[in-house]
Amino acid sequence: MHLQAGSDLRTPHPRIAQMPADGGKANAPGRSREQRLRALQQANETRSARAQLKRDLASGRIELARILARPPEFAQTAKVLDLLLFSPKVGPVKAARMLAQCRIAHAKTLGGLSDRQRAALIDLFRG
Repeated sequence: MHLQAGSDLRTPHPRIAQMPADGGKANAPGRSREQRLRALQQANETRSARAQLKRDLASGRIELARILARPPEFAQTAKVLDLLLFSPKVGPVKAARMLAQCRIAHAKTLGGLSDRQRAALIDLFRG
């Protein structure tokens, strides 16, 4: 750190002094009680639907390739890694190897897959 003559460490930098007290975050408009309750209800429905999907994958009632090909709306924001781990005979090591083979990041969501990534994963499960 290079100090100029006469500068004081207690004096904030001019740009920092202009920042709002909340760190520059924009405040979202307030939501009504009904809007908050509806959002909570939607979140609960999504969690329940995902839990059922994971149970169906684990039991073999549904194939992951089918979900990958046409993901339901509630699964769009689910992590691909999580769904792989609920598939029969797929553990953490195999799931990581599959993602690496298809060049998919561990944090990638189902809705964020490119067509190439989606096709590569489907081929692994059908092949």
